[in-house]
Order: sequence, then C-alpha cells, then structure tokens
Amino acid sequence: MLPAQAPQQQQQPNVAVPDWAQPGSSTHTQVPPPADFHRPTKTWNNPIGIFDGQSDVGSALVPGSAEYDDSTRTYTIRSAGYNIWYTRDEFRFLWKKMSGDISLAADVKLPNTNGYGDRKAVLVIRQSLDDDSKEAMIGEHGTGMIHLAQRASTGADITDMQYRFGGTLNGVHARRIGIEKRGDSIAIFVSLQGEPMHQFGPPIQIHFNEPFYVGIGFCSHLPVTPDTAVISHVLLENTAGKLEEEQPSEHSESQ
Repeated sequence: MLPAQAPQQQQQPNVAVPDWAQPGSSTHTQVPPPADFHRPTKTWNNPIGIFDGQSDVGSALVPGSAEYDDSTRTYTIRSAGYNIWYTRDEFRFLWKKMSGDISLAADVKLPNTNGYGDRKAVLVIRQSLDDDSKEAMIGEHGTGMIHLAQRASTGADITDMQYRFGGTLNGVHARRIGIEKRGDSIAIFVSLQGEPMHQFGPPIQIHFNEPFYVGIGFCSHLPVTPDTAVISHVLLENTAGKLEEEQPSEHSESQ
C-alpha cells in the first residue's frame, strides 16, 4: 500500500457545519453555498499509482485520504465533503496534468451500503484545482444514478444529464464507467454488467485550456462524515477512442 500524505480521520462532530452544507433530508433542503464562498484546496504533489498528486479540492471540514495497492491496481479513496455541485466542490481528487485528447475509465465500487444516496465517485477533467473550477465529469452515485455533469465556466452552477435505471436493472450499479475528451467534445461510457463499454447519451461541448487536470475522486455528500470509494483497473490514455475498443478482460492500468 502507498498511503496518502493526509491521514484518515473519523467524523468530527464538534466541527461547526454551516446550514447550507447539510445534506438534503426529509427535514432539510440543501441550498447552494453563499455567493463567493470558497475554501483553498490542499494539495500533495506526491505520485500515487499513475497519478502525479492528490488534492482535497475545496478543503472539506474533515481531511480526505487515499491509498494505492499495486498488486490489485486499486485506489481506495476516503473523503467527506458537502457535494460536487452548485458553484463549488469538496472532494478528494487524484490527478494528472495532461493536454490533448483523453480516454479515462475505471471500475467503481461504493462498499458502504449505508452511505448517503447522493455520494459519488467521479472521473473528472478540471481546468484547475480550485473549488469552483470549470470541469466535466461522469459521476456514479450511491443510488446507481449515472450523470454527465459540467461546470461550463469558473464559478458557474453545474448542469447535468442524468441516467437512472429501472425494471430489470433496478438497483444495478455500473461495473465500469469512463469519460472521453475528443477536442472540445466530452462523452461518457458505461459497462453496466460487464458488457463492452458503450457511450451513454449525447456528448457535451466544453473547452479546456492546456494543460488541465484529469483524474478520479470521491465525495461522501456529508460535510464531516467520510465515506469510501474503491476505484480500480484505471485506464488513462492520452488519446480518444480507447473506451469502445476496451474489452472487459482487458482492464489495465496505463498512462
């Protein structure tokens, strides 16, 4: 195991949590952060697996952590954070600086069956490490929902396209998710049950100045309660078109 710089920490109930950061419930509606509210991101420029470094984007009230197991090609990410939404984010982000076209895919598991429903593991492209950065991402939520989301400019509200599953797929969580950058076009790819990756929905158009940040992350959607995502068999290629070529047995870590 290769531990992250910041140690794992347990819930800190004595930390003051602003009302806007509390998660939605039957008695509370989550609202956007106040205008111009920010926390500086904390960054560790130490390689972890194929990534150049990692950051607590938006500095959640409880620090995150990450570990990499080379024998299983698995990243275990632990993070609190109010959300990856609205005008700013709070999540643990493992990243690599890149330019050009991108293919990024990974297997995702959210092992805590009692976690908050809107917790999310993400594969994301960000312009910067600031909490309000322009970004595009595929997110897999605790409920199984998949979305292609974007913050079209710094400090803008996130918008998304959401995909939920019912019928015989009710309760299914995608085994593998991916995001592709081809010029300014961003598309998402999914393997629900081990079938070859296939594109979900239409692409979006968003321009990133080079270089930008590409990587994996997780947010518990709870401001002071960390949760865990297990992200494995990461494929990261500096070209587009690799996700549809990938077969389930070919999952491999690359850069």
